[in-house]
Amino acid sequence: MKKKVMALALALCLCCGAALMTGCGQDGGKIIMGTNAEFEPFEYKTESGIVGNFDGLDVAIAQEIAKDMGKELAVEDMDFGSLIGAVSTGKVNFVAAGMTIKPDRLENADFSDTYFDAGQVIIVKKGQTDIKSNEDLKDKKIGVQEGTTGDEAVSELGGSTEVYRFKKGMDAVLDLNNDKIDAVVIDEMPARAFVAKNEGLEILDEPFTVESYAIAVKKGDTATLEAINKTLKRIKEDGTFDELYKKYIDAYVENFEE
Repeated sequence: MKKKVMALALALCLCCGAALMTGCGQDGGKIIMGTNAEFEPFEYKTESGIVGNFDGLDVAIAQEIAKDMGKELAVEDMDFGSLIGAVSTGKVNFVAAGMTIKPDRLENADFSDTYFDAGQVIIVKKGQTDIKSNEDLKDKKIGVQEGTTGDEAVSELGGSTEVYRFKKGMDAVLDLNNDKIDAVVIDEMPARAFVAKNEGLEILDEPFTVESYAIAVKKGDTATLEAINKTLKRIKEDGTFDELYKKYIDAYVENFEE
């Protein structure tokens, strides 16, 4: 009996030692990024991405984070509304998805330093006269991407405003084209792409919201948060962020504003 107990104890010790080397029983050689790959140029799918078939500014930044941590980056694509739940339960190590810091998200996640200033804009049909400013959205049928800042802001308009929530921004744009809704509120970058691909649409000059993007980690995961902030600081100081900005943001804007 004593021999069996000693053997079991030895096995547990070996297991624990191996776990310390591999991240407590998980694959310590990988770090998992959660995202919603429907948000070009920040995250999108392509045949030859920098991580499998994923590419974009957020993916490139995540690649730098993984490199500094000595790990291999893996990407998990899911609905935007599922991302905070995924990081809070440990399904992913962090979320990089053009995400802003909001009080309800802070209840379940911690956020890095901000790395990009952006905003929500309003897409309407050319020639329409009912919506010329943010105030005109009240009592209209507005399409948003579910779980985004735009969703929350439009929901607060009150009155008889009708909010139509979509998993993908493109689906909202299709309903706008088909006169099922009056406008779409969505992040500026994908909005530019949608308008470029749909000649009958335009973006109002007045931004709907102004916000900054940050990276989310599990509440209390200070080690990952510190590593992310360290990488963000490095890439801003050594010029890497500027290079990535030119590659993804400047090129994207030039492509759709020629």
